[in-house]
Amino acid sequence: MGCRLNIHEGEVIRAHLAGRPDMVVVNSCAVTNEAVRSTRQTLRRLRRERPDATIAVTGCAAQIDPDSFAAMPEVDRVIGNADKLSAAAWRDEKDSVSDIMSVKETAPHLVPGMSANTRGFVEVQNGCDHRCTFCIIPYGRGNSRSVPAGLVVERVKALVDHGHREVVLTGVDLTSYGPDLPGRPTLGSLIARILKHVPALERLRISSIDSIEADDALIDLICQESRIMPHLHLSLQAGDDMILKRMKRRHTRDDAIRFVESVKTRRPEVAIGADIIAGFPTESDAMFGNSLALIDECDIVFGHIFPYSARNGTPAARMPQVPMQIRKARAKELRAAAAARRDRWYTGLSGAAASVLVEQGGGGHTDQFAPVRLTGRATAGDVVTARIMGHADGRLLAEVA
Repeated sequence: MGCRLNIHEGEVIRAHLAGRPDMVVVNSCAVTNEAVRSTRQTLRRLRRERPDATIAVTGCAAQIDPDSFAAMPEVDRVIGNADKLSAAAWRDEKDSVSDIMSVKETAPHLVPGMSANTRGFVEVQNGCDHRCTFCIIPYGRGNSRSVPAGLVVERVKALVDHGHREVVLTGVDLTSYGPDLPGRPTLGSLIARILKHVPALERLRISSIDSIEADDALIDLICQESRIMPHLHLSLQAGDDMILKRMKRRHTRDDAIRFVESVKTRRPEVAIGADIIAGFPTESDAMFGNSLALIDECDIVFGHIFPYSARNGTPAARMPQVPMQIRKARAKELRAAAAARRDRWYTGLSGAAASVLVEQGGGGHTDQFAPVRLTGRATAGDVVTARIMGHADGRLLAEVA
């Protein structure tokens, strides 16, 4: 459940549990109250479906609140975020939740392949040193720690050798990569090293980044290197300076706009996605209007938008709250604005050729990460050229050339 990092870590767990068909693992998310609620619902459903299975819960929700999950009658074991990547923790028959704040290192774990994904994922960073007032995730992931570049290159090469045409770099706070390593490398220098030492890598995708932390080398590579996919997902969160300050973010509204303008001026085809929270505490109609306007000003075509969720233990939970019905209405308006901008973009693509990584079930994603429904012969894992015929229900419709 949750982020791309959990997808990768789920494959590590799957490898550790080879030969254990009796065990079901829920790799949980804690980014919102809804994510935690969904985790509990899933555990209850699994117990009904698999009454004789050993059911374990791990991930951020389990790390942050292990006692409440241990108390659920549906749960047999609780495994913490640091422990879940250890084969020994899964061989044991008891709960294992270590102090995540004491973890100082991270490393990419080798798995034979991503069983359900045509693209491979590589963890290059974990944890977060920032303390945004709405966010509980540092208490589930710990402080920021980076994977040495040589290990990242080895992992990328292994995935390419296994047949993956596209690799995604993942992390909790990806652009904070490097200061804890010798020589203080940056994410840009890491990516340059990957591209140099894995020439067979066709497509490199960067997951969510914090634009204010992006180093010059990273920006140059995004704008100049064709093997880096023209798609950026930005952790913006809001478009009003006062709300950004109350969130304890490190950028201003103008910073976000300038970043997008600078990238798209140099590489116009880059598609922008963004996280935006609707109804953060104290958000007025005018403040919300600034976030709504950001959809157009930053050309956001992929909006990851959700109403603010108060998490116990965070400063924002103690601030004056916006009524939930207003939060939901604002989230709906933001989603509609992003969808309208996306659909205008899709309409402009009609008749064009697109490079598509084919996925299971006859679909895929373009290099700009637009979802596509394909007609014509295509095999999962292949990269094909397809002619865009139109769009429907948030997806492009394309025919394999």
